[in-house]
Amino acid sequence: MIRLLRSPLLWLAALFIALLLAMPYSGPLFAHWFPQLERPLYLQDSFSQLAVAHIELVAVSSLLAIVIGMGAGILVTRRAGREFRSLVETLVAAGQTFPPVAVLAIAVPVIGFGEQPAIIALLLYGLLPILQGTLAGIGAVPASARDIAEGVGMHPWQILWKVELPLAAPVILAGVRTSVIINIGTAAIASTVGAKSLGTPVIIGLSGFNTAYVIQGAILVALLAIVTDRLFERLLRWLNRHAE
Repeated sequence: MIRLLRSPLLWLAALFIALLLAMPYSGPLFAHWFPQLERPLYLQDSFSQLAVAHIELVAVSSLLAIVIGMGAGILVTRRAGREFRSLVETLVAAGQTFPPVAVLAIAVPVIGFGEQPAIIALLLYGLLPILQGTLAGIGAVPASARDIAEGVGMHPWQILWKVELPLAAPVILAGVRTSVIINIGTAAIASTVGAKSLGTPVIIGLSGFNTAYVIQGAILVALLAIVTDRLFERLLRWLNRHAE
């Protein structure tokens, strides 16, 4: 119990939740910091609702990126798909070179405003770290481990699921960690196409020259990213201990 209370992750998560709950009552504080502003506190939406919407955007886009990125990485490391590896890497890398704002600008006329264009932009932006992590993780599996698995009669897909992926899991998870953290920050721009997120106060603040709004949204986005990063760090430690 004492060890749990000393966990930085627990305190960071508690701070994030406390800020979410306390933000609606922080008007006097921001009014003191920014006396020139008529409305120093963002009140158009609940910060808790914005946080839930932000997490949902990141979760959906990251899940899709994991399925596509890991799937592509696995396929191009198989004998039948190795010739497509350079093509897949080029396409995924090209997807990340497009700024998310540009992807949104292209997607909105086709799909419309809302969460869907934001998810597409986050998906394209989050694929590369997952693909690279999958390729690096599977590539780092010792050849001797595969030889032993073949020697005991395992089929290629059994070797993948029982040998390669468990050994590659820490490296793959590191790629997923990078992708998710990137998407937490990038999801803030989803508000530009009508999707709710913690970036909503930031976008409104920037357009209305309201620094208080920007600070309120930015603090929560940053804390969410830090909490998520520490959560992945703990998960990586657990995987590394069990991989030894």
